[in-house]
Amino acid sequence: MSRVPGWLGRLGAGLTEISERYNERRAEAEREQDDPEPGTLTGDHVPPPPDYAPDGAARPDPALAVPWGVRVAAEAGWRLLVLAGTLWVLMRVISAVQLVVLSFVIALLITAILQPTVARLRRHGVPRGPATALTAMFGFVVIGLIGWFVTWQVMENIDDLSGQIQDGIDELRNWLLNSPFHVTDKQINEIATNLREAVGANTDQITSAGLEGVTVVVEALTGILLSVFCTLFLLYDGKRIWEWTLRLVPAAARPGVAGAGPAAWRTLTAYVRGTVIVALIDAIFIGLGIYFLDVPMAVPLAVFIFLFAFIPLVGAVVSGALAVVVGLVTQGVFTAVMVLVVVLAVQQIEGHILQPFILGRAVRVHPLAVVLSVACGGMVAGIGGAVVAVPLVAVTNTVAGYLRSYSQKAALRNSVRPRGATAVSAEPAPEPPKE
Repeated sequence: MSRVPGWLGRLGAGLTEISERYNERRAEAEREQDDPEPGTLTGDHVPPPPDYAPDGAARPDPALAVPWGVRVAAEAGWRLLVLAGTLWVLMRVISAVQLVVLSFVIALLITAILQPTVARLRRHGVPRGPATALTAMFGFVVIGLIGWFVTWQVMENIDDLSGQIQDGIDELRNWLLNSPFHVTDKQINEIATNLREAVGANTDQITSAGLEGVTVVVEALTGILLSVFCTLFLLYDGKRIWEWTLRLVPAAARPGVAGAGPAAWRTLTAYVRGTVIVALIDAIFIGLGIYFLDVPMAVPLAVFIFLFAFIPLVGAVVSGALAVVVGLVTQGVFTAVMVLVVVLAVQQIEGHILQPFILGRAVRVHPLAVVLSVACGGMVAGIGGAVVAVPLVAVTNTVAGYLRSYSQKAALRNSVRPRGATAVSAEPAPEPPKE
């Protein structure tokens, strides 16, 4: 009996020890579940970062880590890429419908010449339809008469011209033989032989060029008809066409565009009118000069000088060179030199006196811009592109200047806008720019 209580005491102590160990193990398991060891994941628990990792709140924004100059270059770069892509698509579209675009632009140029006459007839009480018809008929008849006169003069003088050219070539040959350049008869014969061989070797190319010329004639007639058609409607309904075009512009930009349009039209009208006057003066004075120098076909050459004057810089050089060549092969070296003097004198007076006085500062374009625009226009659309390049640049310059001025005035109005309760009543309603 004395051993039983001791045995029971030891059993109770063992059970107590086992219970304590169980409780410790249970508490340790709970702690491991709440705070797992590094490198282990339990459920949705994310382990804390190690001690050597930097604080996340101290990391800078990646955009701020890029230098300011690089960010500006990137912003400008992608915008330039968008503009270049837009320009490329636009040029592709224009190239696809090049004939239509050139015809419409030429119609705009003709309308700029004839529209003041329509406005003058309207002020004298002539209805819009008869005023448009009379002006268009007069303009197209004058243009047709000029073309007929040039063709008639060339056909009338072609036989005499061919004989004079042959005599001029013989005279030029004799001059070269007796000149200080030491040109021999053998060298001249070799040059003539090489020219004949080149013509004979390129017979196929010349024939294909003649066949392509038929296509060019058909396209030219199509362009002329389109230009006439567009000119009639622009003269008759130009104002309503412009109002319909304004509806395509977003409402926020419409006031500025509504004022830029009339400014661009005034620039285009002044440019075309001034160019016609300058070209007419060039043709008259150079034509008189070559007429008194007994150069054949002086009148057709004067008409060519008038037409080529619509191509700035390049046209004057080409028409002047043509007059000099005709004078050289028909009248000799002295006459060619005198023709060159006349052409240079008239062109110098034109460039330094007539153009600044007639065209004015509103349509003045820098000579570098003229050269580059004529070159680009010629590369894109040939002679037609060279003709319309400079007026396009002049109009674009006017529109850009007007929109810049309009935006500055709008910003100034917004900066002085009244505040408080009188803001609504004190601020006047915005008015569209006056045409």
